[in-house]
Amino acid sequence: MRSEFEFIQNIKDRHQLKVIGDDCAVIPLDSQSDQLFTVDLLIENIDFRLAWTTPTLLGHKALAVSLSDIAAMGGTPKYAMLSIGIPEKLWKTSFLDEFYEGWHTLASEFDVELIGGDISRAPSELTIDSIVVGEAPRGRAIRRSGANPGDSIFVTGKLGGAALGLLLLENGEKLGGGSGDPLQMAIAKQLKPMPQITFGKLLLQNELASALIDLSDGLSSDLTHVCGASDVGAIVDESKLPIANGATLEMALGGGEDFELLFTSPLLEIKGATKIGTINERSQGLQLLTSDGPRPLHAEGFRHF
Repeated sequence: MRSEFEFIQNIKDRHQLKVIGDDCAVIPLDSQSDQLFTVDLLIENIDFRLAWTTPTLLGHKALAVSLSDIAAMGGTPKYAMLSIGIPEKLWKTSFLDEFYEGWHTLASEFDVELIGGDISRAPSELTIDSIVVGEAPRGRAIRRSGANPGDSIFVTGKLGGAALGLLLLENGEKLGGGSGDPLQMAIAKQLKPMPQITFGKLLLQNELASALIDLSDGLSSDLTHVCGASDVGAIVDESKLPIANGATLEMALGGGEDFELLFTSPLLEIKGATKIGTINERSQGLQLLTSDGPRPLHAEGFRHF
């Protein structure tokens, strides 16, 4: 069965769509700026479970996942639209009030203004449609397609925490106190991710990155996206991966939803990021360097179909 990525590529090719292909669509605004458009769909029991989270945390995450796309272009978020299909049983409670409280708390951190949306009754599952509009200097948004052989591969933060958090939630754990506890930190990473807007803007302003993407699908999948768009290969050094406490290598490579940044650069060292590998020629493919030598690195992680 084809994946959602294959479906999108097919639609792009069949209808000759020229804008699709990055974390955001980039549209000229004026002589100085481009606008960035992104949209995310979150569906109950597919992308989240109400038994695991709170309305406030869900409101935060609904915006965070879209802000992460803006960060993945080095952009500055400006405006948002939010549409919600809500079951009647939730409408009769304080759910939406608490949801919007969490949404606006995060929005205020990045000066994002809610300018519209829609609300409708859903027959069963809660559905959230999040749109964010940002800006970047004209022609300077950082795309997935700029990686070159010889570039270093970097990531921000630690990897696999969100996947570990998901596993803990599936096993009945809850988000509670003890913010320094690694397991609680992993659950918080899953339920309350923080978009790397500030670091993305730093990369753009200082022209540090040749290609950029956010880690929403997992390192192996997102690096595959970069390599495909840039027509290059890559080798990742397993020993250099910054893996979150308690997470496994498999979680770091394929877990997804860390919402950190993965980027390439001609530089060998960048403060605030960890070098994990090198971009190669396309003919060398994607590889993982292990203690036993290199092996193929396949795109893994959650797929909708």
